[in-house]
Amino acid sequence: MPHFTVVPVKDRGQSSYDSLEGVNWVDYRDTGQDCTDHQDTVGSDGLGNQTEDCPFLSSAESGGKKNDFYDKNLALFEEELDIRPKVSSLLSRLVNYTNITQGAKEHEEEEISDRGNAPKSPSMGTLMGVYLPCLQNIFGVILFLRLTWIVGMAGIMQSLLIVLMCCICTMLTAISMSAIATNGVVPAGGSYFMISRSLGPEFGGAVGLCFYLGTTFASAMYILGAIEIFLKYLVPQAAIFHAVDHHGTDSAMLNNMRVYGSICLSLMAVVVFVGVKYVNKLASLFLTCVIISIVSIYAGAMKSISHPPEFPICMLGNRTLVNSKFDVCAKTVMRGNMTVPSQLWENFCTPGNLSSSQCDEYFLLNNLTEIQGIPGLNSGIIRDNMWGNYMYKGQLLEKPGLQSVDAHGSLEKLSLYLTADITTSFTLLVGIFFPSATGIMAGSNRSGDLKDAQKSIPVGTILAIATTSLVYLTSVILFGACIEGVVLRDKFGDAVNNNLVVGTLSWPSPWVIVIGSFFSTVGAGLQSLTGAPRLLQAIAKDNIIPFLRVFGHGKNNGEPTWALLLTGLIAELGILIASLDMVAPILSMFFLMCYLFVNLACAVQTLLRTPNWRPRFKYYHWTLSFLGMSMCVALMFISSWYYAIVAMGIAGMIYKYIEYQGAEKEWGDGIRGLSLSAARYALLRLEVGPPHTKNWRPQLLVLLKLDEDLHVKYPRMLTFASQLKAGKGLTIVGTVIQGNFLDSFGELQAAEQAVKNMMEIERVKGFCQVVVANKVRDGIVHLIQSCGLGGMKHNTVVMGWPYGWRQSEDPRAWKTFINTVRCVTAAHLALMVPKNVSFYPSNHERFTDGNIDVWWIVHDGGMLMLLPFLLKQHKVWRKCRMRIFTVAQMDDNSIQMKKDLATFLYQLRIEAEVEVVEMHDSDISAYTYERTLMMEQRSQMLRQMRLSTAERQREAQLVKDRHSLVRMGSLYSDEEEEVPETPPAKVQMTWSKEKLEAERRNKKNAPENFRELISLKPDQSNVRRMHTAVKLNEVIVNRSHDARLVLLNMPGPPRNSDGDENYMEFLEVLTEGLERVLLVRGGGREVITIYS
Repeated sequence: MPHFTVVPVKDRGQSSYDSLEGVNWVDYRDTGQDCTDHQDTVGSDGLGNQTEDCPFLSSAESGGKKNDFYDKNLALFEEELDIRPKVSSLLSRLVNYTNITQGAKEHEEEEISDRGNAPKSPSMGTLMGVYLPCLQNIFGVILFLRLTWIVGMAGIMQSLLIVLMCCICTMLTAISMSAIATNGVVPAGGSYFMISRSLGPEFGGAVGLCFYLGTTFASAMYILGAIEIFLKYLVPQAAIFHAVDHHGTDSAMLNNMRVYGSICLSLMAVVVFVGVKYVNKLASLFLTCVIISIVSIYAGAMKSISHPPEFPICMLGNRTLVNSKFDVCAKTVMRGNMTVPSQLWENFCTPGNLSSSQCDEYFLLNNLTEIQGIPGLNSGIIRDNMWGNYMYKGQLLEKPGLQSVDAHGSLEKLSLYLTADITTSFTLLVGIFFPSATGIMAGSNRSGDLKDAQKSIPVGTILAIATTSLVYLTSVILFGACIEGVVLRDKFGDAVNNNLVVGTLSWPSPWVIVIGSFFSTVGAGLQSLTGAPRLLQAIAKDNIIPFLRVFGHGKNNGEPTWALLLTGLIAELGILIASLDMVAPILSMFFLMCYLFVNLACAVQTLLRTPNWRPRFKYYHWTLSFLGMSMCVALMFISSWYYAIVAMGIAGMIYKYIEYQGAEKEWGDGIRGLSLSAARYALLRLEVGPPHTKNWRPQLLVLLKLDEDLHVKYPRMLTFASQLKAGKGLTIVGTVIQGNFLDSFGELQAAEQAVKNMMEIERVKGFCQVVVANKVRDGIVHLIQSCGLGGMKHNTVVMGWPYGWRQSEDPRAWKTFINTVRCVTAAHLALMVPKNVSFYPSNHERFTDGNIDVWWIVHDGGMLMLLPFLLKQHKVWRKCRMRIFTVAQMDDNSIQMKKDLATFLYQLRIEAEVEVVEMHDSDISAYTYERTLMMEQRSQMLRQMRLSTAERQREAQLVKDRHSLVRMGSLYSDEEEEVPETPPAKVQMTWSKEKLEAERRNKKNAPENFRELISLKPDQSNVRRMHTAVKLNEVIVNRSHDARLVLLNMPGPPRNSDGDENYMEFLEVLTEGLERVLLVRGGGREVITIYS
């Protein structure tokens, strides 16, 4: 396998790893020019918004190497080499690829560039680059401050279960992370980069912010831990607030934590702002403190086998006493030859001598005993610490097995005993411990510094988790085997002379642990406060959450100033909580949410088997990822179900916000692949058969016309479609551009974008289809035949009315219309023709009253019933009433028809008024006869005008070819197809004798043609059709002249194409005098049913 060395190169003001991260489209046609930024060509890198549109060598870059492009061996590919790179050029760009992390690297590179030296290539190995940083991030405050207390409360067995659950969860997450991290080059950005590029911008933004909040609260937790060590064990005298009585102890401690925590946070923020590189250089010092502290614990445990440390615990009966309240564990002491009361006696009894003072009843009835706080590894104390001993707040710490006489002691003396400060449970301890298992992303965050990130990240991370898990498991056993149970349950070491409990076990001195843990927590806090602003800056620079855009800016060297300010404010919220035990579950939620989606990303990519999913790390499986994901969810709800709901709610709101804003990012994410797989599965299911009548809904193909500037000519067609669909079902918007596809591809793209923009304005959710055809009629036929995919095909066509067809001498407008009607009928599709569509309401209008009138003349499968119901779902038509009119002939029982129709509508669950209109037989009026005659005379006249001699057509064609104009977007639509008039021009014509004679014959025939028009008698079938159109129009206008919308059966076109022009006239007569008309023609199947 070839080995590639990633060498950093000096970029011209932008990062270069974007060029390989997700190119959606490369414009190979623009050669000889520099790369320009296209908004949608390249996804962001996770740490910046820099884009690079030309990941390959362009001809401008290789002007001096043009001879190479025309190598004799590659002569066959000369044309391709003009616009595409050679393999050698591509490989050169790949080898020079670099990914530079943010943080201290900016400072170092700035200093290096000032000195004029090139930056060093990434050279960190697995040990220094991944393993040790992960150790430093995983080991933290919980190990030193809370693990002994967790063992005391939960017992060894349940503590091992807690550690195992958390460590298995992080191990499974590390396996998933390793698979993602080794699937290509991972720029710096850690888990945010991996999740966003694997699950898309919505998930990436939501989980990225959760991870940011988790890291921010982690800094607050570390600061609280450092302040707890400082005030409890290092300098207790520094406390500002002091408790007046026993009840004020907790509040005084919390106030001290708030004050000192805020001061410490401010100082750390200043350090990070001034020089983050010093934080990174001190990281090795902090890691050394952690390692020394852990080694001292093991050394102390081994030493306790033979020489356990002396930490006596004073017990009154079976109750544990606070060591700082007395000097000697005895009721009386000898001073000279006299027996005098001890300090304990004075605390429990009223002042006076031994015989006269009144003492606490429990104090008098029970004896004082001293037990060893650290019995040692050979003492057998492990048996007593094996099982849990959970406590409620205020409960006294008691040692089972010691003799005790139950008696009611004074409540005023409770401050002398050790009590539980919070109520504990298994779930609470899980939430408190889990932060000590986090920090596994430290290696992936440093991928820009690694020599071989794809090898180092999996090995280093998994080894670090295995090491820390082993340390935690052995520490649990050692604590339970060496330390007395009441000392383990003593959270702050009050029973062992205010020593850190884990420090009592360490060797050579408890100060090793105290000082080491203090520096390690301070270092971890600085690291978190350094990493969190950079993570927020990465999210902001990706520009997927608009209101975070300001946090993408910073100092000239890349330092995220504004992000650091916000991080400090959020961390201050955690400081104000002031309780380590309350902050830990909060950041547990956010980290678990992050780990959950890392596992989900790996599982989705594995199950989808996307071609780009080729991780070098082979030891993963989708079942492991799902198991890790399930464990994350379980741990979230185990530790704190209400925090889990809040964290999921925050992530959900961010997800919906990004989705609502419409993140225009294409990162080749797995969710897109999941959508494709789901769509494929659904389409294959739909292919089984036609939908049942109950599932039928209009799937629209809307045929639009574009003007000469490629703008939608009648946007109200889309408005009507959106009102009819109300956002549901399939909508395809199609249009035809007349021309040659090879020459008109640019116009096609422009037209498609124009239609999509109009669809977005009119809120039409659907697809756009633009077709280039030599003839508009052919393009429409192609759309009707080929739009849709599988079972997701249109079943209804919406097209406009060809206005002005009467005034046009060119018949193509109405012929295209009628041909489309015939094609739709032949395809067994439904048809809707909105007439006077310009008068249709916009989406912002509201009809507060009015009627939608349905004229049901011919049964069309129920389309006329269903369409008003669908329109009334939209807010524009919601308050309109529905009226249904049907026509009764002389032999029909109109009363019975009305009853039957009302029953039918009741069974259809459609509310509407019912009217039956009687049409009596009547003689054909003179108006009808005259109108039919005028229609046929006009048709005959236009036919004669069009049937000119072949010679004149040929000469006209010459003129047309010479002065033809480019026409595009011509479609039948709501206006006649305009034909550009031929401007007068001087045309040289050659006249022959035959041409002259033919012209004279035409002039002689003109009077005869006129006499034929005068003597023309109308066809009787046309007269009958005109009679029907006139009578129906009279009835409809009489009843529905004020209706908001009239729906009407559309008559079918004549079988003989000779009567096409007459058909248009019949439709005009039928709809005269109506403001808004929707002509409807069914597709030949039932679309509505009375059954449930």
